[in-house]
Amino acid sequence: MIELESDELSIVKQCEVLSINRSSLYYHSTPYIERCNKNLINEIIQIYELLPFYGYRRISLELKRRGFIARKSKILRIKKELNLRTFYPEPKTSISAKGNFKMPYLLKDLEITHPNQVWATDITYIPLAHGFAYLVVVMDWYSRHVLSWRLSNTMDTSFCVDALQEALWRFGKPEIFNSDQGSQFTSEDFTVKITNLAGC
Repeated sequence: MIELESDELSIVKQCEVLSINRSSLYYHSTPYIERCNKNLINEIIQIYELLPFYGYRRISLELKRRGFIARKSKILRIKKELNLRTFYPEPKTSISAKGNFKMPYLLKDLEITHPNQVWATDITYIPLAHGFAYLVVVMDWYSRHVLSWRLSNTMDTSFCVDALQEALWRFGKPEIFNSDQGSQFTSEDFTVKITNLAGC
């Protein structure tokens, strides 16, 4: 907008015409990370390298132990600027239960050509402020259509059974039902619902 090398109008005149402060023309903001205390940044990096599973609360306590005080917002901003992600163990959503019947895998080299040929189900987790929510989905593999879903705050079998029952009630029976060997899907409550399906 401002032409620094203009022969027609001086920089002062251009600023007047555009109603902007001349001092702002020469101001270049300093990146946040360069304005922070270098010692504090180094301490956060050291803590992260030793304990990458620490969130901002534990980092704050560790900093305090080392003689540094930093607010939550500052720690989070520095972590974001340095791209330091907290690592923590994810919920194990596919643990099989001893004694549960293991189903055979039927999809190897199978060409999926039409709806209701193969349904699939799986559980994923959604991190919350205090714990996790668990989402189960029943999906048609051919159309990628979500047939049913349920959300739960526990990893019991009932919400998986509810999702399966709704899908069966709304769309009939698939030829093959595919899942992992997690305890929810190999439990008696779940397998009794699908033992009469073709291919299972």
